[in-house]
Amino acid sequence: MKVLIAFFCNIIFNFVIGLLIAKFLGPAEYGRFALAFATAAIVQIAFFDWLRLGATRFYSERVRNEDPTLRATLDMCFAIIASSLFVGGAALLLSGARFSLSNGLIGLAIAVAISNGFFDYHTALVRARFHDKLYTRLIIVKNILAFLLMGGGAFYFHSASMVLIGGIFSLSGSVIAARAALRDPGAAPHRATLKIARAIFSYSMPIVAANLLYVAIPLANRSIIAILYGFSATGQFSLAFDIGSKAVQAIGSTLDVVLFQIAVAAHEREGDVTAKSQVARNMAIVVAVVLPTCTGIWLILPSLEQVIVPAAYRGPFGDLLTLMMGGLFCSAMIQYGLNPIFQIAKRTAPLIAAAAVGCVVDVLLLVVLPRGPDTETFAIAQTCALGASFLALIFVATLSKPQWPSLRDVTLVILATAAMALALLPIRDHQPGLVTLIEQVVAGTIIYSFFVAAFDIAGLRTILYAKFRAHVEGLQTP
Repeated sequence: MKVLIAFFCNIIFNFVIGLLIAKFLGPAEYGRFALAFATAAIVQIAFFDWLRLGATRFYSERVRNEDPTLRATLDMCFAIIASSLFVGGAALLLSGARFSLSNGLIGLAIAVAISNGFFDYHTALVRARFHDKLYTRLIIVKNILAFLLMGGGAFYFHSASMVLIGGIFSLSGSVIAARAALRDPGAAPHRATLKIARAIFSYSMPIVAANLLYVAIPLANRSIIAILYGFSATGQFSLAFDIGSKAVQAIGSTLDVVLFQIAVAAHEREGDVTAKSQVARNMAIVVAVVLPTCTGIWLILPSLEQVIVPAAYRGPFGDLLTLMMGGLFCSAMIQYGLNPIFQIAKRTAPLIAAAAVGCVVDVLLLVVLPRGPDTETFAIAQTCALGASFLALIFVATLSKPQWPSLRDVTLVILATAAMALALLPIRDHQPGLVTLIEQVVAGTIIYSFFVAAFDIAGLRTILYAKFRAHVEGLQTP
């Protein structure tokens, strides 16, 4: 439970810091920042994400104590890749090549990728060990530094470069501050083996390739928008996507941080059949949380825009996020619901095909759809692309005959979400503002929680009751 709270707080802090950066930078400079940060995400996924995935799937407290070669191999691989990326990036910038971003922002994007990879890799190791205190410590230090350095950089300098520099120091600084607690006994560099590196690479790279394709869709769209409409339009588009994706990921990733590790533990202890059952239960929970979340975001959007979105972004923000919402739902279901089917089975290659379908659909729609005076066409293409990937992945997953969530749970989730939407639609037309936002959030939470409590949707009532009972018993134990 502590790791869930820490993870959720991390997402909320990222959400708040992102809004502060957008407010103080303004649309044009925020567009540069968003494009540089999206570039950093691509680099990070391409070069470092396979190490994070390997740690999440194969590392544990038992492995830490019994087989230090895994950690030694992961550490050595990270060091080699980071050094090579630094040298390669320097050579690229000195070559005279020109990009839509300045060379300075490109260089900072590479540094952010290394720092973010450094942070995500170490937090994945800590999560795999269920070391809640250390994980919470890393998150708290990182968020404090990010608020001061990134938020302060935006406020004082109004510069994308200074914000990126603040991000580099906050990410790497939190890990360096906890370096003693992050060391593994016996994980010396000479213990690293090429065999383990190849095994992790074989498992992770299809997931990495698929994630790269998914990240490439919004990055390509932002880059084209910057060329056709300018950096201000890129900033408008980016803020809508960033706020929407962070809100959905705040829910989905908070669940995944625990649910996937439970499925991995079930596979390690009891085998494939139990693991498949756990993945199906996990998927039901993801649907039961993500669908009402996406629907709720759309229902509260007018008040949300009025309360939290900087004035320079209002108008396009609501229109774009409305068009993006379906794609964000599909993206969350792919990442947190469907991908674990292939990850547990260690058969990850089909993920690439589904992601490729999305890329093809995005390109085709950008060619076919008429281009208007704004960027709504790009939001539509992006949503349809992610929807196509979602359907393709369901089809591919069906071929492996996995266990799916029960029809009862899925039906109840849809009915409960529809009931919530019907109740909140009249309130959506009220004067947008903080009071209306609170009314909507409270009413929606009560209505959906009633259905969960009455019908035990996806077993959530049982899970929450068991957690509450264990907490009470813990308090009563002297």
